[in-house]
Amino acid sequence: MEYFYETMYILRPDLNEEAVDQAIEKYQTILRENGADVLETQHRGKRRLAYEIQKNREGIYIQINYQSDGSQVALVERAMRLSEEVIRFLTIKQEVPEVEKEAVEA
Repeated sequence: MEYFYETMYILRPDLNEEAVDQAIEKYQTILRENGADVLETQHRGKRRLAYEIQKNREGIYIQINYQSDGSQVALVERAMRLSEEVIRFLTIKQEVPEVEKEAVEA
């Protein structure tokens, strides 16, 4: 069964635009190669953090929305955990509204 997921991750603020694009592509590729359908990726830009994380006061926020059976979440989170450029990440499973469920089932 397919679910909708949203992963928000924060990259180090000292990365240049090329490194940010490479990181985004890397996580999209991990998801796609393992069967997830990437719906949308939003580059939210550099923002001030609410508190210091790994001696960083700001970070580059990226949000990726995708549809998968759930097995890809562990793979992409493991890659983020091992990565030097990601300072924080969070994945949530989104609730699909009843109207969309009926449309998908039809």
